[in-house]
Amino acid sequence: MARPESKLKELKSAELKHEPGARRDLVVTINRRSERRLIAYGEDFLFERLPLGTRVIYPPPPLDPLPDPDTAIRYALLRPENADPLFAQLDPNMRVTIAIDDISLPLPQMRRPDIRERLLNSVLQMLADYGVDDIHLIIATSLHRRMTASEVRRMVGERAFKQYWPGRLYNFDAENRAELKMLGKTDHGEEVWISRRAAESDLVIYLNINLVPMDGGHKSVAVGLAPYQSLRHHHNATTLRDSHSYMDPTRSALHRSANRMGQLVNRELNVFTIETAVNNRMYGGMLDFLHKNEDRFTDWDRTRVKGFKWTMRNLSDDLRRQILHSYAAPYGMTGVWAGETEAVHKKALQRVFQQYSVPVKGQSDILIVGVPYICPYNVNSIMNPILVQCTGLGYLFNMYRGKPLVKQGGTLIICHPLRDEFHPEHHPSYIEFFHRCLAETTDAEVLQRDYEAEFARNPTYVHMYRYGHAYHGAHPFYMWYWGEPGRQHVGRIIAAGCEEPEVAKRMGWEPADTLDEAIAMATAEHGRSASITYLHLPPLVIADVE
Repeated sequence: MARPESKLKELKSAELKHEPGARRDLVVTINRRSERRLIAYGEDFLFERLPLGTRVIYPPPPLDPLPDPDTAIRYALLRPENADPLFAQLDPNMRVTIAIDDISLPLPQMRRPDIRERLLNSVLQMLADYGVDDIHLIIATSLHRRMTASEVRRMVGERAFKQYWPGRLYNFDAENRAELKMLGKTDHGEEVWISRRAAESDLVIYLNINLVPMDGGHKSVAVGLAPYQSLRHHHNATTLRDSHSYMDPTRSALHRSANRMGQLVNRELNVFTIETAVNNRMYGGMLDFLHKNEDRFTDWDRTRVKGFKWTMRNLSDDLRRQILHSYAAPYGMTGVWAGETEAVHKKALQRVFQQYSVPVKGQSDILIVGVPYICPYNVNSIMNPILVQCTGLGYLFNMYRGKPLVKQGGTLIICHPLRDEFHPEHHPSYIEFFHRCLAETTDAEVLQRDYEAEFARNPTYVHMYRYGHAYHGAHPFYMWYWGEPGRQHVGRIIAAGCEEPEVAKRMGWEPADTLDEAIAMATAEHGRSASITYLHLPPLVIADVE
């Protein structure tokens, strides 16, 4: 039996084991007794000894999850931030659109039930209780690929899938001009287009997952339900170049643009935002050694590392990818908030930073990052070179607040096999972008000026986006632009463990056969006394660089 609404109390998670101001033990310096370090390397891990004096930054331990997620969701709906309770906004004759984050996050996918399923079940039950039946569920894919029926079913759960798919539960189509509506322009001249169904609804409810600070807020509706006509205003070379530290929304030009557009959306529409935060418990069971400092490994941990590496290396590429992408992480929900977009997002960001931030003193000459097998744009797919670039230069370089971990003009070492591999169904425009456009230039502004519009309007790519499962024709350009702050900041990029040197050279990087060789190349330039930092991922960590 449901608890009486009057007796519902807010559920709070336990305090983090390491408070943000007392996390110095998460920054370790390599000495002569230090063990080798695990470094993500595509669909494998390197296990390497790092030079003496190397600084290693570890992620904080996971926050304890909420003890009863469903009750916490119900509480948030009944006691929202700066808004009337959801039930008080409902009327049987109203039109409601529920927009849902797609499978770009969290990574890896979470164990069932997915948070989005929990949110949907609570919201749909409340709508049913108050007689609302004109309901559409739109997956906010923007220019991402359409999710498959099985992916949608796993995400939203059986109840919503059986009741609404495919007529009233569907992927957003950014190229269906009849289903788009322009709401107006911001004071910066940015055109704000969104889904016509959402624009003509009495209430828009957005269901969000925050994994990192880049997620949520006004980026939800104004980006997730927006076509190319809107995204081109902030997903461009100039704006992303000026978006220093994507992890600090106050400093990001992209977020400022999305905020202006989102504020216009909220003036025109009745938007009820629901945001959630999850902890960083990416690995459990036999893989929980990935959460540990290697100096604290047991013999059992070392045995599991060897077994994992042996298994991965002896599987075919297809089987290895299938296994890795089918893995489900034991994430726990650490908070849920509902109501007015900005008030909700402020609380969600506080919880996200509580989970991920680690104080770090000073910058280094050399930064080492390992790129894993997955990023937001290759779920159930292949990590192609453009996505390696986006992940390494766009995301991992930007895992900081304050200052970058690497000095201006320093060297970034990216560990990944870096093969000329693409998923032809998911990333067709990426193939042409890599082999044609990057053969001409790696300059983001030139790529935008000379090629982007052509790819965005290419009828083949439009058709594959609308009726297949391809990312939009403009998407590889955006992935390249994400790397602009890193490209402008560092003086040198070295691909460690690169198996196909011509791939690295095509992107303007230098190939190295091993990590040791890459470090030797970097120290030859910066000197033997060069300072080195290794950002130990996964799980994720955000460095608060003083």
